[in-house]
Amino acid sequence: MTGSRGGAGARRDPGRRRALLEAADRVIQREGPEASMAAIAAEAGISKPILYRHFGDKSGLYQALAERHTRKLIEGIREEFSRDDPIRDRTRTTIDTYLATISKNLNLYRFLMHRASAEDTATHSAMSTMIRDVSRELAEVMIADGELADRTRAYVWGHAIVGMVQTAGDWWLDHGEDVPREDVVDGLVDLVLRGLPAAASGDRAADQAPGRSPDSPDPRFPR
Repeated sequence: MTGSRGGAGARRDPGRRRALLEAADRVIQREGPEASMAAIAAEAGISKPILYRHFGDKSGLYQALAERHTRKLIEGIREEFSRDDPIRDRTRTTIDTYLATISKNLNLYRFLMHRASAEDTATHSAMSTMIRDVSRELAEVMIADGELADRTRAYVWGHAIVGMVQTAGDWWLDHGEDVPREDVVDGLVDLVLRGLPAAASGDRAADQAPGRSPDSPDPRFPR
């Protein structure tokens, strides 16, 4: 997801790099999103300058953490919504997987989505790219499944659904003690599966308008 950084950090031993990222994980999980770079270095048994040297700089460390954790999240989400199951089951398990993952790794999620993304433009760009990639994949699934013939509409809805789930997830993380995860999943599934079909029923009539081919590729959204 993120490009490799040049300099000394890119040439370091991968095993040592992984150990440093694991040390960062432990500190962030323990101390929360405000965990300091000095605390991460101390956990790894090195100085802060040496920590940065392994990743090029502070931005490099942020991006390495983002790549490490967003890759796992995307793989879990992709596995769920690519299953050959009824759409309701896939929607439910995909949303539940996302919510379960961010709640299990709450401090890491907040570190990456709020602190690192706010402090570092490269990390913000990497996280935004991840969100766009998931949205694009969701749109392609909807097209392949025959849920939508209009590629433009599929991409609009794909981004809207991902943004909605992410925002609802952020809200739930602040209210998790009062609101069961299952209730959030149920609410989102109902909104997606009742709202989208209702809107799509109007689109199907529009798609048959003279001069419009629903299967025509849209150059703005390459396959």
